[in-house]
Amino acid sequence: MDKDKTKPAAVSRRTLFAGAGTAGALAAAAAALPLAQPAATPVAAKPAEPEGEGYRLSEHVRRYYQTTRV
Repeated sequence: MDKDKTKPAAVSRRTLFAGAGTAGALAAAAAALPLAQPAATPVAAKPAEPEGEGYRLSEHVRRYYQTTRV
């Protein structure tokens, strides 16, 4: 018999299942990444309403008008 002949390495069942589990975990992580929400963009502050006499449509007046709608 010739001792130089080597047996081809077969993938063991344990290695196969470990690789499949790793591939599944990577696929789940890749699927979850696009669902991550981007960072919130800063919203510009509302300009201050000019001080003066007379009628102004302020936020609480708008809310009142919304409650009177039918």
